[in-house]
Amino acid sequence: MHKHKKLVLVIFLGLQIILVSILKNYPEVVEQFYSNGLYVYLSKLMRYVFGWLPFSAGDILYTLTGIYIIRWCFTNRKRVVKDTLNWCIDIGVTLSLTYFTFHMLWAFNYYRQPLYKSLNINAEYTTAQLVTFTKKLITKSNNLHNILATNDSLKIEFPFTKTEILNNVENGYSKLSKVYPHLNYKPTSIKKSLYSLPLTYMGFSGYLNPFTNEAQVNDLIPTYKFPTTACHEVAHQLGYAAENEANFIGSLAAMQNDNNYFKYSGYTFALRYCLAEIYKRDTKTYKSILATVNRGILKNYQETQDFWLAYENPIEPIFEKTFDSFLKANNQSAGMKSYSYVVALLVNYHENRDL
Repeated sequence: MHKHKKLVLVIFLGLQIILVSILKNYPEVVEQFYSNGLYVYLSKLMRYVFGWLPFSAGDILYTLTGIYIIRWCFTNRKRVVKDTLNWCIDIGVTLSLTYFTFHMLWAFNYYRQPLYKSLNINAEYTTAQLVTFTKKLITKSNNLHNILATNDSLKIEFPFTKTEILNNVENGYSKLSKVYPHLNYKPTSIKKSLYSLPLTYMGFSGYLNPFTNEAQVNDLIPTYKFPTTACHEVAHQLGYAAENEANFIGSLAAMQNDNNYFKYSGYTFALRYCLAEIYKRDTKTYKSILATVNRGILKNYQETQDFWLAYENPIEPIFEKTFDSFLKANNQSAGMKSYSYVVALLVNYHENRDL
C-alpha cells in the first residue's frame, strides 16, 4: 500500500474515535439508523454467509489472524528500531481498519438506546417489588422442577445433546417475535466454540464473534446452563450489546420456549439473579425465601458453581478485569457489574405481566 494511503488510514482512525465519542451522546440516532436499520441487514447477511457452516468460521479466522500476527511481528522485528515510523504507521493502518470493521459490523450497538426506554418500563424497583417477583419466580421454578424430577431433592438432568439444544433456541425467539418482531431469529448462526477450553479457563460461557456474527457457546459448561447461555449469545447477535440486556432477553427467550427444560433453565436463571439481589438488600428475607426453593434447584446452582471452581486459575481474574475494562470503554459504565442490573429489567417488565 502506498505510504500516503497509509497515512490517510491512520488519520482516519483518529476521526473514527472522535465520531464514536460524539455518537455516544445520541443513542436515539444509533437506535434508529444503525441498530434498527443498517445492522439488521448486516446481521442477517453474515448469518446467511456463515450460519450454514457446521463449524465456527470466526474461531478459525481468529486462529489464522493470530498466526499471521505472530509471523508479522517476527519478520518485522528489526524494523522496530531501524524503521520505527513506518512500523508504527503499519500498526496504525491495521488498527484503523479493524476499528472500522468492528464498529460497522457490530460495536455501534454499544451506543444504542437503553432497553428499558424501548420497552417503556422503569429502571428502578423497590425491595418489596423484588421480593414479590422473586416469590412468583420460585413458584414457577418449583412447579417446573416438580414436572421434570421425581422428587424435589434431585437436580435436573437434561436428556438432550448440546447440539439439540442449539437447534431448539430459535423456538423461544419465534414466540417472542410475535410481540417483538425485531427478535425474529432467522436465519440462525449459533455454534459450539472451538475454543471452549480456553474460554472456560478465562471464565466465559460464550461470546459473539463481531466479524462473522456467529454466536459461540462454550461446549464444556453444564448442560443445565446451555439453553440460557445460548439464548444470551443470540440476544447479542440480534444487536443487544449490553450484558444486562442480553441476559434479560436471553432469559425471556428461554422462558418462552415450548420445551420445559428450556423453561426451567430460563426461570431458574432469572431466580438466581433475584435471590442474589435480595441477599444484598435483606439477608433475613433472603434466608426465609431461600428455604422455599426446591433443593433440586439449589443442586443445579451448585453444579454450575462447582464447574467454574474446578477451572479456577491465576489468570482468570486478569481476563475478567480486561473484559470489565472493555465494557467500561464501550459505554457500559458499570462494567461486569452491569450483569446484576438484569434484575431491574426482569422485575419491571413483569410488573403487569403473568410469568
